Amino acid sequence: MTQHDRTRDVSDPALWGPGIDEAVNVVSRGGLLVLPTDTVYGIGCDAFTPPAVAALLAAKGRGRQAPPPVLVPDVRTLDGLATDVPDVVRTLVDAFWPGGLTVILRSQPSLAWDLGETHGTVALRMPDHPAALALLRRTGPLAVSSANLTGRPAALTAQSALEQLGTSVQLYLDAGPVPGGVASTIVDATGDTLRLVRLGAVGLDELREVAAVVDPGDDG
Repeated sequence: MTQHDRTRDVSDPALWGPGIDEAVNVVSRGGLLVLPTDTVYGIGCDAFTPPAVAALLAAKGRGRQAPPPVLVPDVRTLDGLATDVPDVVRTLVDAFWPGGLTVILRSQPSLAWDLGETHGTVALRMPDHPAALALLRRTGPLAVSSANLTGRPAALTAQSALEQLGTSVQLYLDAGPVPGGVASTIVDATGDTLRLVRLGAVGLDELREVAAVVDPGDDG
């Protein structure tokens, strides 16, 4: 299979059916795919297939100490994947999902997955991109990390992802340049207070209009 053969155009909802079908097939077989999101392109796989997650980390050149976030198709998925979800988190996701906010929560202990060294947590996000949501509604939760080699800039086009990840990925969904270009903001909700982990697509002031979020960088 040539590099060109690995790419499917999903820029037009009227025409993306075959590409989404193929992507669902890749995921069901435990393969890797690249997909557009509202922030950056992501490399994804079935969150519940440990060998696929291991292949995802290997493709990026990343170890188990950096587990991938999980993209979900719906706010209601929160309670299936996380436990003890605070009310303030529900307020945040109501405000910013779908969108550029990732929330770290305690994961459901009964789930049969292995995302890496998560210490019993999971990072969840609902992306604001029609092709990504169309795929997620078919596949369910996907483990998705930015589609780049570790230490390289995140891919803003499918071509950039292909140049970095090559044949380690079975399928590339190309929706043109991503609209955001900035990685998601990450908030840790596993402690007594909401803590900013990474500032990205959602600004700190925006977050604080909805909930009290502590920025560890403010400690001096």
